[in-house]
Amino acid sequence: MSAHGSMIPRVPFEEAARVAIEDTQLRRNLGKATTTIRAKRLAVVNELSDWEALRTAGAAIKDRMLARMDEYLLQLEESVVRAGGKVHWASDADEANRIIVELVRQRGATEVVKVKSITTDEIRLNEALSNAGINATESDLAEFIIQLAGEASSHILVPAIHKNRSEIRELFMRKLGVTNLSDQPAALAEVARTFLRERFLTADVAVSGANFGIAETGSVCVVESEGNGRMCLTLPKVLISVMGIEKMLPTWQDLEVFLQLLPRSSTGERMNPYTNLWTGVTPGDGPEEFHLVLLDNGRTNVLADEVGRQTLRCIRCSACLNVCPVYSRTGGHSYQSVYPGPIGAILTPQLVGVENAPSLPYASSLCGACYEVCPVKINIPEVLVHLRGKVVREKRSRLRGRYSPESLGLRALGWTFSDASRYERAQRTGRRAQKPLVNNGWIERVPGGALSGWTGARDLRPIAQQTFREWWKERK
Repeated sequence: MSAHGSMIPRVPFEEAARVAIEDTQLRRNLGKATTTIRAKRLAVVNELSDWEALRTAGAAIKDRMLARMDEYLLQLEESVVRAGGKVHWASDADEANRIIVELVRQRGATEVVKVKSITTDEIRLNEALSNAGINATESDLAEFIIQLAGEASSHILVPAIHKNRSEIRELFMRKLGVTNLSDQPAALAEVARTFLRERFLTADVAVSGANFGIAETGSVCVVESEGNGRMCLTLPKVLISVMGIEKMLPTWQDLEVFLQLLPRSSTGERMNPYTNLWTGVTPGDGPEEFHLVLLDNGRTNVLADEVGRQTLRCIRCSACLNVCPVYSRTGGHSYQSVYPGPIGAILTPQLVGVENAPSLPYASSLCGACYEVCPVKINIPEVLVHLRGKVVREKRSRLRGRYSPESLGLRALGWTFSDASRYERAQRTGRRAQKPLVNNGWIERVPGGALSGWTGARDLRPIAQQTFREWWKERK
C-alpha cells in the first residue's frame, strides 16, 4: 500500500466514531488530557497583550511564503548546500522513502533512531525501512509507547493520549520484560530512558522531521520537550530531516514570531525546553552528513486551491484538537489518518482527494472553536464548508448527470423558495399534509424515507397555523 493509501479512511468517519464513542475509558482519557492542555494554553496565552497581533503576523508570514513558495524553496536549497548539507526533492511518499532507504544503505546501517515526526508517519517511513531490513526506533516517549503497542498516533502532540498510566505500565512489562514496575510517570520514563539510551549511543543514522526550515540561512528547527531530539540530532554521524515544503519560513527573524506562537499553542509553555537549530554541517561538531528531504506529497495541489491553501499555514500545534467537541469524544483513530481532529478533517481530504475521504469534512459541528485558537488563523470552518461543496460536486460528477434523492430534494426546495407564490403554496400544502403526524403539538415521527432518521432522534414543531406572511397581510 502506498503512503497515500494509508491515509485514506477505510470506513466513513461516522462509522469509526460510533465505535469510539462506546469506549468509556477512551473518553475519560481524552477528556482529562485535553482539559489539562487547554487550561495550560489559556494561562500562557493570557500573559501576552499582543497575542492577537502575533497570530496575525504568523498568518501573514505563512501567506507570504506560500505566495512565493517556488522562490523560497530554491533559496532554501541554495542555503543548505552552501552550509555543507544536501537537498533531495521528493514528489510523493514513495520517492521520499526510496531516497531515505538509499541514504541509510549507503552508510551500511541497519538501525536508525527517530525524532518525533508526523511527516514521516504520513509517508509510512518506518514500514519502508522495515521492508528494507532497517529497524527504526522512535525516541519520543509517546511515539515509543505506540510503537511498542503496534498502534497509530491519536494526537498530533501527544500520540499516546488515548492510553493511561496503567495501560502503559502493562505494555512496558509485556514488551520490555520489566517486572515490579509502578505506574508513576517517573518510573515509566526511566524504563524508556534506559532502553533508548543504548540506541542513541550506537545508531549511525538519525531521522527527524522539521518544525521550520529557514530559506534565508538553510537552518532547520526542531522543538521538543524531552531531550531525545537533542540526542538524535547530535550523536549519530548522519542526520536525515524530512520536511513538508510548507514548513518553510522566509527569514531568520520570522522565528521570533513562531517561537512564541508554537509552544504556547501546543504544550502550554512559554518556550520549549529544547529548541534545536542546525545549519548544514560543522567539522568536529555533530553529524558528519546532513540531508534535507523536501516533501510535496499533494501539497502543491492544496496550494492551488484559493480557499484550501490556508491549511498549509498549519504549524502542527494541535490546539484545534484540544478544543474540538468532536475529537474529544471520538479520539484520533476515528479519523483514520496521521492528521486527526479539525486540521486533519481539512488536510487529509486535500492531500488524498476529497473523493477518497468524503466523510472527514463532515467530522465537525462547525462551532468555530478551532478557528479561535489557531495560532496562524486558519479558518477551519470555512475550509470545511468549502470541502463539503467539493464532496457534493464530486458525488454529482460520479452520477454522470443523474441526481441523488438528496440533490433532487434540494433542487426542488431551491425552485420553491425562488418564487413567493410557490413558497406560500408550499406552506399551505405542508400545513394540511402534516395533520396526521402532529401529536400534542409536536411531530414525533415521520414514517419511511430519509426524514425517519431525522425524527427518530428529535421532535419537530409543526408548521404554524398562521405564517408570518399571512399575519403581515392581515395586519396591513
